[in-house]
Amino acid sequence: MAARNSLDLTQDPRSIVAVRVFDAPREMVFAAWTDPKHLSQWWGPDGFTTTTRAFEFKPGGVWRFVMHGPDGRDYQNRITYEEIVKPERIAYRHGGGDDVEPVSFRVTVAFEDLGGKTRLTMRMDFPTAAERDRVIAEYGADKGLVQTLGRLAGHLTAMRTGGEFVITRVFDAPRELVWQAFTKAEHLKHWWGPKGFKMLSCKLDLRPGGVFHYGMQAPNGGEMWGKWVFREIVEPERLIFVISFSDEQGGMTRHPASPDWPLEMLGTTTFAEQGGKTLLTTRTAAFNATEEERMIFEAGFDSMRKGFTGTWDQLTEYLAKARRG
Repeated sequence: MAARNSLDLTQDPRSIVAVRVFDAPREMVFAAWTDPKHLSQWWGPDGFTTTTRAFEFKPGGVWRFVMHGPDGRDYQNRITYEEIVKPERIAYRHGGGDDVEPVSFRVTVAFEDLGGKTRLTMRMDFPTAAERDRVIAEYGADKGLVQTLGRLAGHLTAMRTGGEFVITRVFDAPRELVWQAFTKAEHLKHWWGPKGFKMLSCKLDLRPGGVFHYGMQAPNGGEMWGKWVFREIVEPERLIFVISFSDEQGGMTRHPASPDWPLEMLGTTTFAEQGGKTLLTTRTAAFNATEEERMIFEAGFDSMRKGFTGTWDQLTEYLAKARRG
C-alpha cells in the first residue's frame, strides 16, 4: 500500500507528531480504529500483539488492553476516549492509575479525506518535554509510532482485498542470516513450526516451481504435513509461494481439523534491512477459494497469529544461537 510518512519532534518539545497518507478511503481508516477485531491486527510496534480486556468506543468509554512484547513482557494499558467525531477525529487520554504502564499523554488523531486516500495526523502530547524524552528513551515511542502506522497500512490492505492475514516481526539479525534461515533445510528443521511440535521431515527445493515439504509431530502425537510451492524468489528480499496442507507423499490435502479451510493459500514473505536488523513481513491470503472458505480463513486469524507468534519466537532463539556461533 503506497504511503507517505513523516515524524516531527520539533513542533513542540512536549509532543510527537506523525503524518501518514494511506491508500484507503477515510471511512475505512476510521473504522480500523473503532473495533478491537481490527485493532488487534495492527496496534503496537513490530513484533507486538494485543489482547483486549474491555472496549467501549464512545466519549468517556475505556479501552483496556495488554500489549505482549516480542521479549515476552506484557504491558498493561488504558485509553479513555474524550472526543469522537466520525469520521474526522478521535481524541483520547492514555494512562492513569497504578495498574498500567507509567506513561500518560493525550492523543489527537485527525482523518483528512484526500479523494479516496486518507491523510492521518496523530499527535501525542506529554505533560513536559522531559516526560516525552523519557518515553522515547525507555519505550521507543517515536519509532514505535512509525511501526504501528506501518502495521495499520498492512491491515488496511487486508480490509481492501477481503481478508489478508499480515504479521510482522523485527529480528535482531542481519537480513542475509534471516534469509538463509528461511531458504536452507538445515536451518528450517530447527525452528519451523508451532511451539511444541517436532520436525519429522524437512525437504527443500528452492527454485520457482520447487517445493518445501515438511512433516511435524504434535505434542499429542498426531502428525501434520504441509508444503509450499515457490512462485517467485528474489534473494534476499522476497519469497512468494502457494501453501497447502499435505501428506507424507507430498500430495495436497484438506486442513486436518477444518475441512472447509481453503485448499490453497498464497504467501508472501518480505525481508527488509533495518540497520543490521531485519523486518520480516508475512502476508497470507486464501487462494482459489470459495466465499465460504474465505470466511473460514478470516475467522481463523487469531489462531494463526498465535501459531505464527510461537514460530517467530523459535526463529528468534535460533538466530541468537546462530549469531553466537
